[in-house]
Amino acid sequence: MDRPAVILGGWGETSPQRGLTIGPMTTSSEVLTVEHLDGVATLWLDNPRKRNAMGAAFWNDLPLEMAKLADDPLVRAVVLAGRGPMFSSGIDLEFLLAGAGTAGDAGDSRPPSAAVRADRTYRGLKRLQGAITSVAECPKPVIAAVHGWCIGAGVDLITACDIRLAAADARFSVRETRLAIVADVGTLQRLPRIVGPGHAAELALTAKDISADRALAIGLVNDVLEDQDSVVAAARDMASEMAALSPLAVQGTKAILRHAQDHRVADSLDYVALWNAAFAGSNDTAEAVAAFMEKRPPDFTGT
Repeated sequence: MDRPAVILGGWGETSPQRGLTIGPMTTSSEVLTVEHLDGVATLWLDNPRKRNAMGAAFWNDLPLEMAKLADDPLVRAVVLAGRGPMFSSGIDLEFLLAGAGTAGDAGDSRPPSAAVRADRTYRGLKRLQGAITSVAECPKPVIAAVHGWCIGAGVDLITACDIRLAAADARFSVRETRLAIVADVGTLQRLPRIVGPGHAAELALTAKDISADRALAIGLVNDVLEDQDSVVAAARDMASEMAALSPLAVQGTKAILRHAQDHRVADSLDYVALWNAAFAGSNDTAEAVAAFMEKRPPDFTGT
């Protein structure tokens, strides 16, 4: 898929479909770009020269961009996709060999103790985990559109998304055991909840590569599309369906689904009762009823 030169003008234009503001590609990141269209933001892994390998800039910039999308009232759903021949080749090995973001103590010429080295490694890993978790914690739904290879940290990234779609050429690999390391930024925690413990154990313990069809069969992805263009278009279409609904209801539903993953049914039922007691009676609810009675499409404002 070639990178588009222009995306529908600048901020301040109004979409004729829904009345939402639209805008061009943004971000100051060297490896991520964002396109906005009618309530849907597409966050691109945009370092095709390195096969979207995840280096220092990625780990620094991802949580910053996710925070912007989370706080932007014009964004109602997010698509996560990759430029170039593949979604992501995983963590940048140069970054990994350099210490993966661990920090030293300036001004101390003494060799660090084992305890200090361990603390630096721990803090570095927590920072990388936080970058991936910023995707999971985005209040807006996030849909991954995967094509080509999705390796190692790429799997960590897509398992933090709410929904995953794949192109027919997609290949997935929890590759860490081939490098004699343990996956440590989210796959081992999130993947079993998506595909079940047996499939997760198989993928993580063998480090095998699986096809898009196998990913569909085990529930890692929701659908398989023909190619990169098709999978990005399908993800955007799905995101547009979500963007057409009440943002309060969509984001509330995501919050309840996340809560239910970590709590007993009784606790989650109590949580949703409290949630609706707090958020029921919105302007969007009144608009839904009025639109139904008047036999017209609703115009949700998120208020």
